[in-house]
Amino acid sequence: MSLEIAVAKPGDATAFWKANDRAWRGELWAFKVIWHEQTHDITATIDGAIVGALNLRIAASLAHVEALYVLPERRGNGIGRALVARSEEIANYYNCHKVSVAVMNASPAQRFFTGSGYHTEAVLPQHTFKLDVAMLRKFLL
Repeated sequence: MSLEIAVAKPGDATAFWKANDRAWRGELWAFKVIWHEQTHDITATIDGAIVGALNLRIAASLAHVEALYVLPERRGNGIGRALVARSEEIANYYNCHKVSVAVMNASPAQRFFTGSGYHTEAVLPQHTFKLDVAMLRKFLL
């Protein structure tokens, strides 16, 4: 047996992760659950062109905003709030009890989410790119 450690090419580990997804999650969280993880892309369009989008991940009755972006020239018109509201409707449909999001601490994104009813759960000092990351949440139920 010859062990080799290598950086995989894109897609090379997909079958491994798919085959072992439930096992690693169950061991990590010591919680036997069938993980029905799913993602939803929610878009805002004007005249057929996407002007904003939100990516929502749902797993084990928890929802997490992975990404939210509204074109700079379209900001301030409620598009971001409408995308967040729609993501919360989807999360609620799947019986999620909370939605979380990670943003840079003391940033416009944090102010946006706190203005949308989210609360700071924790601040992780120098977490990503040596910047403080605020973990925010909003309880739905």
